[in-house]
Amino acid sequence: MSERARRIIRFLEQRYGPIAHRYRGNPFRVLISCVLSQRTREENTEVASKALFAIAGTPQKISKLPLARLQKLIKASGTYRQKARHIRAISKIILEKYGGKVPRTRAELLTLPGVGWKTSAIVMSYGFGKPIIAVDTHVNRISKRLGIADEKDDVETVRKKLQAFFPRNKWLIINLAMISFGRDICLPRNPRCTICQLLSICPFGKKIVLNRQKTDSKAVAARARIRSDFVT
Repeated sequence: MSERARRIIRFLEQRYGPIAHRYRGNPFRVLISCVLSQRTREENTEVASKALFAIAGTPQKISKLPLARLQKLIKASGTYRQKARHIRAISKIILEKYGGKVPRTRAELLTLPGVGWKTSAIVMSYGFGKPIIAVDTHVNRISKRLGIADEKDDVETVRKKLQAFFPRNKWLIINLAMISFGRDICLPRNPRCTICQLLSICPFGKKIVLNRQKTDSKAVAARARIRSDFVT
């Protein structure tokens, strides 16, 4: 493991660990909560997941829910009509094709409605405990800012580069810890680079700080010129 990888892991573990998915070890709930998380905020996902699982937490129970009832339970997650259709279809397929069990391979997971690369990886990782790094918008952004992946890379390429960069026994922490990091410091807009402990090894952060310093120096010079003009 490189020194850069060691520093990143140490920082993530110290600031955000230990971390576990709320439904770790329950593949079905991991799967459905991930579908609910699509294009919405974490707090909305949590509200919708709790409301749904309090009434129906298995494919058998969900398949028996009237569509209108299912939509109402998950409404907080947004785009609830589409998500309700996907969740009902997923439950039906799991019951009819897989004997009520979530399929255990990524290829099979990817055939389910509403399931893409990220969701399948999260189910494999936190549902079945298989080492794989799930790449969501935060992990994708942070990996590129840190220079682990290239800006042009798609999420699968990012995943492969992350898995080559970090040791296998640390893969499980990467997704959830980087998500926390992306909400806390490495924000999509106005990242808090000046307080980040990874600044010295982050090409993006160094560039941001340098640009801000240039802007600040120009602002100082501009204010000085204004005061000078006012005096004269």
